[in-house]
Amino acid sequence: MKKVIFVVLAIAGFANAVELKKVSFEEYLSKFDYKERENMKIKTPDMLALVEEGKAILVDIRFKEEFEAWHIGASINIPLNELPKRIGELPKDKLIITACPHNDRSNMARIYLTLNGYNAKYLNDGLLKVADFLRGDNAKEFMDEYKANKGKK
Repeated sequence: MKKVIFVVLAIAGFANAVELKKVSFEEYLSKFDYKERENMKIKTPDMLALVEEGKAILVDIRFKEEFEAWHIGASINIPLNELPKRIGELPKDKLIITACPHNDRSNMARIYLTLNGYNAKYLNDGLLKVADFLRGDNAKEFMDEYKANKGKK
């Protein structure tokens, strides 16, 4: 597991070292390939490792009411329809991981962020998988590490 986390962190660090710029949708589509298809997604364990280490920001793009009903403690809420006016709240030096219960809205948000020069991925197994994964000891371990790393900044 630690070896996988190291590889994920190394990839995320390399991606952040590349100068990111705004691109048109046409340009993005014309350069879309299998590598980009692979790069646009992230799974729960990899996302949790990056968020825990402070290398990524988890953005829950559900509506405010959905977020208030339940959410992941390490996430921030920027509803999809508010993203254009709140994009400046997101750092460009970290990986932005967009999430919703499945992945439809989160992929839309990822495309928008990518076109605006952000390094972004969408959580392809969705928030429901995260909620299932973060039960009991997993939840405690993750939040303890997340809070400890957040205090170092």
